[in-house]
Amino acid sequence: MVQQKTKLRAVLVGCGGIANAWLGPIDGFDDVEVVGLVDLNLAAAEKLAAEHGLGEHGVYIGESVSAAVKATGADAVFDCTVPAAHPSVTLEALECGCHVLGEKPMAESLNDARKMVAAAERSGKVYAVIQNRRYMDSIVRFRDLLASGEIGSLHTLNADFYLGPHFGGFREEMKHVLLADMAIHSFDQGRFLTDADPVSVFCLDWNPPGSWFSHGASAVAIFKMSDGLVFTYRGSWCAQGLSTSWECDWRAIGTDGTALWDGGEGMSAERVSDGGESMHETSTVDTASDASLEHTGHAGVIRDFVDCVLHGVPLPQTICTDNIKSLAMVDSAIESAETGGWVDIKL
Repeated sequence: MVQQKTKLRAVLVGCGGIANAWLGPIDGFDDVEVVGLVDLNLAAAEKLAAEHGLGEHGVYIGESVSAAVKATGADAVFDCTVPAAHPSVTLEALECGCHVLGEKPMAESLNDARKMVAAAERSGKVYAVIQNRRYMDSIVRFRDLLASGEIGSLHTLNADFYLGPHFGGFREEMKHVLLADMAIHSFDQGRFLTDADPVSVFCLDWNPPGSWFSHGASAVAIFKMSDGLVFTYRGSWCAQGLSTSWECDWRAIGTDGTALWDGGEGMSAERVSDGGESMHETSTVDTASDASLEHTGHAGVIRDFVDCVLHGVPLPQTICTDNIKSLAMVDSAIESAETGGWVDIKL
């Protein structure tokens, strides 16, 4: 798995807008070089190369992953394609002997994801997924607070996600769009915050009046998690006004208190301080923390991936064998929404 090299040579596949979120951080890493760009639209690849000065270094541009890897001798493939293309890109890259870091979600179906994980395990290569919301100072701070015992043993975690983005493009035609394209971020955050695994789910999704999406722009899901934890998610992409952050608005309830996090810098907590005949008295918990990541967002995920491949440091947080659990939450939530009942979550 570990390569004794000082620089990772990578082919980036998919030259749409999300590629900029990758190339910005990569520009600041001395041990990563993008040696190839692949897209079915060669003009998009050429445009991206020009915008990031890659053409000056003779970057390969083409339509085929395997051809690009062969021409450049790349060690890794960065998959920035749309979700439907993730399985084919990942499997082709692994077959070429490359490590893979891909955009979320791993795939549109759990069955495809299972095939991708199995292929990665057979190849001995690192396959990880971008879950950039794990790499925020504030989420690490909130996770540390929940793990500290200040509010006792956690039994309930609630996440609210309410925004009204007008994307245009493929998202507005997707089935179960909120669950399939966006909710994996929130579901993965819930797993990260609690270190709990999903057990079962009941979910309802619908398309509210006035929706500019074709299907499933709103959803409510209740997850039973390991250790008896209950995690609830309420969300909509058709909620204009009084928006939450993209990272959700969170309430964590423990045996001794409650903690709130607005997805940004806002965080507060109270714990029981004195008993009473009816409502117990509470006191404020200090939520100050020195938690600070060297690299955040996409840069954090990319950095962990590169360090693992080049230097053999611990596997990335978002390694495929773990990240598939977050996709399983999405897949099972969609199954519940379609069947109207509780669904056991199985990998």
